[in-house]
This record gives sequence, C-alpha cells and structure tokens, in this order.
Amino acid sequence: MRTAFFAALAASLVAAAAAAQQPAPLPPGEGHDVVAVACTQCHAPSAFMQLRMGQDAWRLQVYDMILRGAQVGPGDIDKAVEYLATNFGPGINVPQGAPVTLPDGAGKDVVAKNCVLCHGLDRIADTKRSAGQWDAIVARMVAIGAPLSADDRKQVTGYLDSAFVAK
Repeated sequence: MRTAFFAALAASLVAAAAAAQQPAPLPPGEGHDVVAVACTQCHAPSAFMQLRMGQDAWRLQVYDMILRGAQVGPGDIDKAVEYLATNFGPGINVPQGAPVTLPDGAGKDVVAKNCVLCHGLDRIADTKRSAGQWDAIVARMVAIGAPLSADDRKQVTGYLDSAFVAK
C-alpha cells in the first residue's frame, strides 16, 4: 500500500515537472483550434505569441502563411484572425522573458518606447541584421502600424544598425 502511494506521488511529481517545462498553451477561445493546428504544423507557438499586431496585420500574416502551405480553409480565416488579434493584439501583455538591457546609443529611447508596443525587446536583442535588413524590418513595422514618424524611423534604423548589426 505504501509503495503504491509513493509510486503514485512520484508519477504525479514527474508529470507536474514535465508540465512546468512545457510552453504555455494557447489561450482558449473561438479560433483556438484553427490556430493551434494550422500554425503549429510548422513552428512552435512562441513564433507568433510575442507578436502584437492588429486585425489587418494578422490577416496579412494568415494569408502569407496560407501561401506558404498553412492548412486554413476559407471559412476559418476570419476565426483565426479574430483569435490572433484578440489574444495577441496591440496592448496585450507580452510574455516576460529574461530582462533585456539595450546598449546605449542615439535612438535607444525611441526603440524602448515604441517597439515594446508590439513585442518584447528580446526579439531585437537576439537578432543581428545588416543595415539594409534593419531598414526593411523597420519599414515593415511602420507599414503594419508602428507609430514612428519619419525622424523616429531614422533614429530607430540608425540605432539598430549600430547596436545590432550582423558582422
């Protein structure tokens, strides 16, 4: 009897430890199943869980993924877009990872203030790109709604070019 109790206890502790190491599941809601199945066929949810895009940007993202082979039927597109915008839209709290300290430089404050509206700074700090690539990325962010003036955009691109350039 005692052995069975300890075996059951050990099994539950192992299961709890394994569950603690798993990434957080996608939030429940209409469209969850479409996103869970279609999006995770190719990548982990962490690839899109940190994005903070509005409905128009999510719709473009869903169409782009469909063109790349995502299995989303025409009747499920709106469900997926609504689910993603509701759970991963602008202003929704970004899951906190390790704290990121940006290196000093002109434009750091503009990056810290604006980029966090849509995603964590770890996405920037963990990325190294060429000057042309940073310019294209910033242009894309502005196109999908980043609130950057022309001057802000120059500051952000200049900062990223100097602080996170691929060598």
